[in-house]
Amino acid sequence: MFFKVLTADKQTKARRGELEVSGQIIPTPVFMPVGTQGTIKTLTPEQLEETGTRIILCNAYHLCLRPGSEIIKRLGGLHRFMGWKGAIITDSGGFQVFSLSGLTRISKNGVEFQSPVDGAKLFLTPEKVINIQNDIGANIIMAFDECVPYPCEKDRARVAVERTLDWAERCLIAHNDDSQALFGIVQGSVFKELRIECAKSLEKMNFQGYSIGGLSVGEGRLLMNEVLDYTIDYLPLEKPRYLMGVGFPCDILDAVERGVDMFDCVVPTRNGRNGCAFTHSGKVKILNSQYKEDIKPLDETCDCYTCKNFSRAYLRHLFVAKEISGLALLSLHNIFYFQRLMQQIRDSIERGEFKSFKEQFFSNYRNN
Repeated sequence: MFFKVLTADKQTKARRGELEVSGQIIPTPVFMPVGTQGTIKTLTPEQLEETGTRIILCNAYHLCLRPGSEIIKRLGGLHRFMGWKGAIITDSGGFQVFSLSGLTRISKNGVEFQSPVDGAKLFLTPEKVINIQNDIGANIIMAFDECVPYPCEKDRARVAVERTLDWAERCLIAHNDDSQALFGIVQGSVFKELRIECAKSLEKMNFQGYSIGGLSVGEGRLLMNEVLDYTIDYLPLEKPRYLMGVGFPCDILDAVERGVDMFDCVVPTRNGRNGCAFTHSGKVKILNSQYKEDIKPLDETCDCYTCKNFSRAYLRHLFVAKEISGLALLSLHNIFYFQRLMQQIRDSIERGEFKSFKEQFFSNYRNN
């Protein structure tokens, strides 16, 4: 993996760059749709590629549960298994330490999970997590970390940071596949001292990229931006910065302004499956009765397959009739919308106009 910054915005910390992964050039800032189980729900790889998507995120923990990393390895790796020609990044399972907290027991050595699938016990160590990701064959993999909830007492957050740093070192030692880039993850909740301590310690370990985890867990937009403001300054300029699990358009713009290069989130597909479409003027909740006879497309400025071929009235009909094609068409549109937004962001940075683009976007989005 290689990364280079092409253009740095003069008014903000925003930057436009290129991430080269296994010979593929991925422009940054980049949004990565989430395919937790090795699939972007309701969409085929070909449809996904047509949205402009070049890299997706899959989850090592869930793929370890089923079908199993050994099976994926025997069948040629995750790219071949799911028929995806683009790049893949895998999350280590650290977020599941938070999201499945009722099914976990954490110790210095690792985390014991009770499988939400069949109740079986699974003990993951940093070494095991790296082995799983090596078997899966993703292009970019994550170190194992401990993500804490918000609010969280400082002493509890400190323990998680110490554990995250210890596990990061163990992940570096265990990682032996030069074809995969390994990223470290900055934790520390909303405590400046802990975030800076974690970032500085990880920077010394010389990871190929750096992720910022433990945000968008209930702390709110203002606190998240405050954490990003001081954390970014302690991450190396020449390496990619990845904000994990953050994906609403306004949050992406806030984070790009602060120097973030990579994003992933379930927002476009989850909202799509629930009848909510993102447009240049805000959200469209397709089940609202006002769209019953609306012949307009979801977004008149969009040229995705959904908007070029179907009206709001028809899409509403699909959701009312509980037809699965409705879920797929809105998910397709939403991912296209996000990828177009990222292209617009990159173009605005290139022109030196990111700040004005952001202001105009917020004005359109909030006033509709």
